[in-house]
Amino acid sequence: MSKFTDPAKQLLEHVGGSENISVVTHCATRMRFVLNDPKKADAEKIEDIDLVKGTFTNAGQFQVIIGNEVSSFYNEFTKMAGVSDTSKDEAKVAAKQNMNPLQRLISHLADIFTPLIPALVVGGLILGFRNVIGSIGMFGPENEKTLVDISQFWAGAHSFLWLIGEAIFHFLPVGITWAISRKMGTTQILGIVLGITLVSPQLLNAYGVAGAEDIPVWDFGFATVDMIGYQAQVIPAILAGFVLAYLEIWLRKVIPNVVSMIFVPFFALIPAVLIAHVVLGPIGWTIGTWISDVVYSGLTSAFGWLFAAIFGFAYAPLVITGLHHMTNAIDLQLMSEFNGTNLWPMIALSNIAQGSAVMAMIFLNKNDEKEKQVSVPAAISCYLGVTEPAMFGINLKYVFPFFAAMIGSAIAAIISVGSDVFANSIGVGGIPGFLSIQFQDWPMFFLAMAVAVVVPIVLTMTFARMSWGRKAYKSLGK
Repeated sequence: MSKFTDPAKQLLEHVGGSENISVVTHCATRMRFVLNDPKKADAEKIEDIDLVKGTFTNAGQFQVIIGNEVSSFYNEFTKMAGVSDTSKDEAKVAAKQNMNPLQRLISHLADIFTPLIPALVVGGLILGFRNVIGSIGMFGPENEKTLVDISQFWAGAHSFLWLIGEAIFHFLPVGITWAISRKMGTTQILGIVLGITLVSPQLLNAYGVAGAEDIPVWDFGFATVDMIGYQAQVIPAILAGFVLAYLEIWLRKVIPNVVSMIFVPFFALIPAVLIAHVVLGPIGWTIGTWISDVVYSGLTSAFGWLFAAIFGFAYAPLVITGLHHMTNAIDLQLMSEFNGTNLWPMIALSNIAQGSAVMAMIFLNKNDEKEKQVSVPAAISCYLGVTEPAMFGINLKYVFPFFAAMIGSAIAAIISVGSDVFANSIGVGGIPGFLSIQFQDWPMFFLAMAVAVVVPIVLTMTFARMSWGRKAYKSLGK
């Protein structure tokens, strides 16, 4: 009998037994359950188990924080419960049964953009580096020359790096349509081809439309269709991707299997491309422009500070609901319209603020060894852009650190927006996020970062000594 046997037995009992487990998997520190009846899980009794550091529910999954030994514990638990090993993707699919329609919609957006984030982060870093060497005057009598101006090597590097930057951002629709086909379980190469037809060199580049004297067309005799590309456009690609996916799914139901390999791709792809250029592209472009204009105008207006304060204060609660995934599409749309985003810096600051509140709790509870197994890794991951362990494992448990972080985030957001801080792209949503910030905005972003660190720490320690904090400790039996 291992040291995990008794805790595994207790956990199985308190989640409602094997019959209540639809799917179970694990990540680096947590067990992730999709339960047939989430109400049968007794969170209080589960948290009393010695090995358990905390529990929370997110995205339809009941999650139990175990710590670094989760892999060994998981093996013991699944053997005892008689449930099979399950992939994280299968767990996500099963978890949707516990979501409402809005949560399912947000989950779909997350599934689309999550695979693209590594490329977007790299692209943001490349744009930032090109900005430093190609746009910032650092040499000459009046600092009028850039590194590119005085060095052929850096001029070549500047040009070469745009090959990658252009591939990531101008050809973003290809990644989006591929991600949709991947998520929907349809033919991924068709998704890639559809994306390419939105950014093909045959089309007038999206960035050249405004200044074009004549727009080329496809002339069908009875009608013409503008040959316009949708480089860096998000919403047209999303709409086109789903049309292709649903067309293919429907065709597979009505076309016999013996000829499906020939006719399904043909009758799915050609109509999808035509619909994309005739209907969805123009509509999606209009919607995307409207969204980006509203957000940009709100952040740069006389009331931009108020918009920033509200967003900075509310972003962490959006993470709890999963609604924060919608900001990826808005950020990308802002980037296509304005060559940068003033929304994303506030997201990085919010994450830093939540991590700082955890740092204060580490100091306040420095003698609680069990909690430190959760709080220390949670603070580190938060500063690196992953906030859920910090929020669910510590801040929401006590409540007052969560609000302290929200206040600090709001103040930092006001500084960021008030100083017109822009990011080149989505980046690592924590302390390394400064690498994605436009170089000229670094000083003000560092000031906002300092506020996002200091204010939550001070407020958390202050709240802990007030009646609010004392009640939180008392309710937790501390």
